[in-house]
Amino acid sequence: MNELRNERLKPFSQKMRREMTKEERHLWYDFLKGLPVTVHRQKILGSYIADFYIASKKLIVELDGSQHFMDKGVRSDRDRDAWMRENGITVLRYTNLQINREFSAVCEDILKHLGDTSSPPAAELPLKGKPL
Repeated sequence: MNELRNERLKPFSQKMRREMTKEERHLWYDFLKGLPVTVHRQKILGSYIADFYIASKKLIVELDGSQHFMDKGVRSDRDRDAWMRENGITVLRYTNLQINREFSAVCEDILKHLGDTSSPPAAELPLKGKPL
């Protein structure tokens, strides 16, 4: 995939990285940052900014707040996900509610999609929230 250098999005991406949501900070500091693969925060891909991108697995992790469930957000996500699929990228979407209430299950699901990365077994994952 040709990752376009979209200089127009760079300041916005940097701002989003500095001002992560509570749920993004939780997932980043309590799980993704410790994975044995490189995880990029607020990565520019074409005309889009992914919350978290794992290039070695062509995997995006998106956290969806309430705006994603309004008509405009649903249409935007559908177009964005189609572009990602066309470029061979898998998009995993989790709601903020899932991060807050089902954190361990979200982490396990991400690990499942990562495959063999020599990650900690599920028993060593943070035990916050209920299973999905």
